[in-house]
Amino acid sequence: MTLSQEELERYARHIVLRHIGGPGQQKLKAARVLVVGAGGLGSPVIAYLAAAGIGTIGIVDNDTVSLSNLQRQIIHDTDQVGEAKTASATRAAARINPHVAVESHHVRLEEENARELVGGYDIVADGSDNFDTRYTVADACEAEEKTLVSAAVGQFDASLTTLKPHLKDENGNSFPRYRDLFPEKPPVGLVPTCAEAGILGALTGVIGSMQALEIIKEITDAGDSLAGRLVLYDALAARFEEFHYARSGKA
Repeated sequence: MTLSQEELERYARHIVLRHIGGPGQQKLKAARVLVVGAGGLGSPVIAYLAAAGIGTIGIVDNDTVSLSNLQRQIIHDTDQVGEAKTASATRAAARINPHVAVESHHVRLEEENARELVGGYDIVADGSDNFDTRYTVADACEAEEKTLVSAAVGQFDASLTTLKPHLKDENGNSFPRYRDLFPEKPPVGLVPTCAEAGILGALTGVIGSMQALEIIKEITDAGDSLAGRLVLYDALAARFEEFHYARSGKA
């Protein structure tokens, strides 16, 4: 996929990178990425993917912008309060980069539509805020053999990993699944919601940016994948920790 002269100038700082270059930028332009949730995590993901030159970004979210979102959901403005998040995020992506196509899905991702939504894209970023959606997205990505970059945040803590159980590592072992990491959903009410417990706005920016970075790495084959590795971030301690996890023997 060729790059125009304007695109060559826009992405010049990518093109001079040894691990990206012209071929990597062409891969980004050819890529189709689905972002689940246009909220705290989805905002930096969408913004940085658009800036990076992802050819097509799909955005799935059935919510509207509220005033309490704006402390962290930086892709939306005060003027967009009451508007569909998909519409607001679509316009923001277009302002960032007119070379990017955006496909808006103003629906809630559920078991009935998850595989159809996921199946139309190359890679998925999950920035949802509830366990039902996280498990549904992970199951759909596994069934459709799509790579998933999954992130979650709460108060001052966050986690990030990449899942591609349809592929094998350098030793011929299948990469782990989401359910190898989190076998079952926690009981309803055990983990407080963002509205109940609060969330540090800038934390979503840190992790959402890292999520976008991992997506770019997966598309361009740059660096080491986070598949089989879970990164935890404690914002209060300014500390990252990494844990390895593997495929279980269960089907």
